[in-house]
Amino acid sequence: MKKIDLTNWNRRLHYHHFIALNDPFFAVTIPFDVSIAYKNAKDNNYSFFATYLHACMKAVNHTENFKYRIIDNEVFELEVIHASATIAREDHTFGFSYVNFTENFKEFNVNLNNEKQRIQESSELYPPIYGIDCIHCSALPWFSFSSQKEPFSGLQDSIPKIGFSKTYNEGSKILMNVSVSVNHALVDGYHVGQFTEKFQEYLNLK
Repeated sequence: MKKIDLTNWNRRLHYHHFIALNDPFFAVTIPFDVSIAYKNAKDNNYSFFATYLHACMKAVNHTENFKYRIIDNEVFELEVIHASATIAREDHTFGFSYVNFTENFKEFNVNLNNEKQRIQESSELYPPIYGIDCIHCSALPWFSFSSQKEPFSGLQDSIPKIGFSKTYNEGSKILMNVSVSVNHALVDGYHVGQFTEKFQEYLNLK
């Protein structure tokens, strides 16, 4: 990981302003066109969740500010960000997963399925390996939402949080609302825009 020189960082004033707030997070909800991703998943007999989660994680790993983390009051850019998604169990509880990211979808899908199996066979909430080099993800396929709030643990919480809604139809398109919550000390609206463009780009790949 690479340490950010806060003294010469062009966002140093923004960082110090927002990190002093009780709640430095801001959140937006963005509609994404998942028509192509949904069709690709069905045509190839893949999970739609795995398909859009992989596209999301590719976008995260190609958005620099989404890879920033606060560690002991210092800012670092991590090399790779993994997925910590909630995985539902049959008893309607869930477990937190830790899915190692790889650019290769088939490898990522294997990692995800292994985590699904581990969670189904366990009552544990947390994965055996866990760190801040992840994104907190929640799939909420039971309803569509226009806004959503994720909990955060405090001032040192620098992990972005992403929520995926139920899909809905709009004309010939299949849309999915996605909430993005980020620490404003590290991420601005511009960077959320970068992530948004990349996410839609990867959703559209055939």
